[in-house]
Amino acid sequence: MEAATAQKTFELVNQVETLDPSDEIFKYDDASQKLVNEQRPWRSDPHHFKRVKISAVALIKMVMHARSGVPYEVMGLMQGKVVGDTMVVMDAFALPVQGTETRVNAGNEANEFMVNWSDLSKKVGRLENAIGWYHSHPGYGCWLSGIDVGTQSMYQQFQEPWLAVVIDPNRTISAGKVDIGAFRTYPADYKPPADGPGGAGQYQSIPLAKIEDFGVHANQYYPLEVSVFKSSLDTKVLGLLWNKYWINTLSQSPLVSNRAYQTEQVQDLAAKLLQAEQSVQSRHVPPVGAPSDADASGSGKGKGKAGAGAKAAEETPLGKAVRDSTKISVEGQFGLISQVCKDLLFNRPRCTCAHQKQHVAAAAAPS
Repeated sequence: MEAATAQKTFELVNQVETLDPSDEIFKYDDASQKLVNEQRPWRSDPHHFKRVKISAVALIKMVMHARSGVPYEVMGLMQGKVVGDTMVVMDAFALPVQGTETRVNAGNEANEFMVNWSDLSKKVGRLENAIGWYHSHPGYGCWLSGIDVGTQSMYQQFQEPWLAVVIDPNRTISAGKVDIGAFRTYPADYKPPADGPGGAGQYQSIPLAKIEDFGVHANQYYPLEVSVFKSSLDTKVLGLLWNKYWINTLSQSPLVSNRAYQTEQVQDLAAKLLQAEQSVQSRHVPPVGAPSDADASGSGKGKGKAGAGAKAAEETPLGKAVRDSTKISVEGQFGLISQVCKDLLFNRPRCTCAHQKQHVAAAAAPS
């Protein structure tokens, strides 16, 4: 019963959409896919692909694989198809590769495994071709490093259409929601617009040790909108996968299993606060009583500058450190709440209605 409730919570938090089994997304038309490959609309529009739809089965497989490799990176492939400007991921499988804490690369053994898996998949009715790769970033967010950008660019040059997905298993456990990002790189001769969707999209807490690598390559790729779907026919397979995922999650405490990650987060926050303090000290402070830009301009312009100033304040080292500290606090509270709930569910004897009546009667009886 608890596993079923947890699965529903997982689907609610990750906004899993239930589709009818007859939906077109579950059908594979080889002729239409060949037509898309012949037309290659992504050649004329680097932003052609805007969305990614991932099946819940593939999502849980990727999260379980990513979590099993901590603290090292892992890698796998995704199978799917293209529907308009959307890349649909139907399934995923792990690759037998050796990763480190900062990188993962596929060797000859992995390449041979990919070919064999693809051939055997078609024999059992999985007709979709490989559509992308996924790998993990344990503890440092969902974005593409320089090596990742090079790998994805190579795949897009020879294996289009191709997608890159990144999962952070540590932040997934801490936040209770799958931390995932989907990306595509720009062509080498393409210059993205200044206000375009570059890099990892929305704000992310990037460790200081990784911030340089993140910043250098942030304008060489763009994020895609990610959504998750499932079918009622996936119930049995999803249930089997979920039981394994639920047992692993249930037997672990985010506060214990993620101790190293949380310690690194606090240390990184301390370094960022020190950096923010140094930037504030080196900044020029106007004399007391000197008119500000907002005072010198008109009221309308003043409001506009005030709004721009508030946004700029969030992008300062101190503003980013504040946002990171809030994230760490929320993740810590989530860990405490989950631990208390598990303690109430499994470590304390349950009181039945009969026992409750006996306790009430005993308390009401005259001494």
